[in-house]
Amino acid sequence: MGSFQLEDFAAGWIGGAASVIVGHPLDTVKTRLQAGINYGNTLSCIRTVYKRESVFGFFKGMSFPLASIAVYNSVVFGVFSNTQRFLSQYHGRESEASRSHTLSDLLLASMVAGVVSVGLGTPVDLIKIRLQMQTQPFQEANLGLKPRAVALGVQPIYQGPVHCIATIVRTEGLAGMYRGVGAMLLRDVPGYCLYFIPYVFLNEWITPETCTGPSPCAVWLAGGMAGAISWGTATPMDVVKSRLQADGVYLNKYKGVLDCISQSYQKEGLKVFFRGITVNTVRGFPMSATMFLGYELSLKAIRGDHTVPSP
Repeated sequence: MGSFQLEDFAAGWIGGAASVIVGHPLDTVKTRLQAGINYGNTLSCIRTVYKRESVFGFFKGMSFPLASIAVYNSVVFGVFSNTQRFLSQYHGRESEASRSHTLSDLLLASMVAGVVSVGLGTPVDLIKIRLQMQTQPFQEANLGLKPRAVALGVQPIYQGPVHCIATIVRTEGLAGMYRGVGAMLLRDVPGYCLYFIPYVFLNEWITPETCTGPSPCAVWLAGGMAGAISWGTATPMDVVKSRLQADGVYLNKYKGVLDCISQSYQKEGLKVFFRGITVNTVRGFPMSATMFLGYELSLKAIRGDHTVPSP
């Protein structure tokens, strides 16, 4: 069991695709709240998006994450599981029960997964946010924009994911695809520690000692709670990341992470960093519950196990 296993990547892909479908509508609401203007609270934002763009507005930009986040989650879960397995083998714990985990191993495996996730996830998040935000009426908030920028605000600047990638590379270079990478590192490395670690320990806590593995219900509950914890605590850096990545559609306001934090704080106060925390936490539960349940059940089906394994 200490060897590299591809099943974790396959199961992560299935879980990732399922979680995108479940979570994208609230992800759109979260992005609009954090980087947009005139949306008020969560319910007001939902009403505004529905009124302006109908139900399809909530699924704007979903095709790219559906294809890419499935691969992204595949890599994250594959890296986490294989790193944890390698650490257990290295420390000579292969023969111990599969539910036996040490905090240090989980912490290191989560951090490795977090760093790897940033390399893959930054361009994915950038494209998703640009597509979600391009109907945002920036001209209302930036009256000093040049006439061309105001005119661009009338119609979408990007025609789809491929056109968005081509436009960013042409106007900002390849480095433009990694706009907000610093904020994403600060969000995802601790974020994945607060994602995988609570999941593993909640699973062990919920599952009775007599059971050989957690039930689907336990996986769903532990996964949902872990997602709510992770996304709730990640909100401040998620706000900064969203603003940095939405920046550049019509104009560039921020020079970097610290400048974005400074400008946001000066204009809107400390509360701005907790904007979207409700929708983040609420969205985190069904998304992560679906992600972990899809992952665990897929892994069970691939391996032909009779119990749901823990990563």
